[in-house]
Amino acid sequence: MKEFLIVVDMQKDFVDGALGTPEAVAIVPAVCEKIRSFEGEIFVTYDTHPTTYLDTAEGKKLPVTHCVKGTPGWQLDAAVASALEGKAYVAVEKPTFGSTALPGLVANAAGEEDFAVTLIGLCTDICVVSNALLLKAHFPEQTIRVQAALCAGVTPDTHAAALQTMNMCQIDVI
Repeated sequence: MKEFLIVVDMQKDFVDGALGTPEAVAIVPAVCEKIRSFEGEIFVTYDTHPTTYLDTAEGKKLPVTHCVKGTPGWQLDAAVASALEGKAYVAVEKPTFGSTALPGLVANAAGEEDFAVTLIGLCTDICVVSNALLLKAHFPEQTIRVQAALCAGVTPDTHAAALQTMNMCQIDVI
């Protein structure tokens, strides 16, 4: 069985930048350890916005400029980037919460083999839950799991609510 790790949006703006939280900062060491010890294939998502972000539908509802492509805030957290050095991974830029390209990339990497996907990263209640649900919808018979201690939400309460939602949708919360 193939194992895939999806590292969701561990970018500076979500860790300690424009939308950073103490909870996001706190998970970085464990996220790095998971990356370093992981033996399967890795996908890394990047929340990616244009300089006109505030004019987008998302920008009108979340009027905080973040993850503008090419800016320091768009880059991976330095410790996460260091953990990925020497690892082969697929970078996936996404203009919104969930990547519609990610299921196809996973399917291509899996070929005909059964597989399991583990998601970690930020933010549990927005991008992690969106990608987990997209993957579960595309692959209802495969194991899709979220490692709760390696995720952080906008708030602890919304983190917990997202984990509960994923659990109800038959995503394994570990």
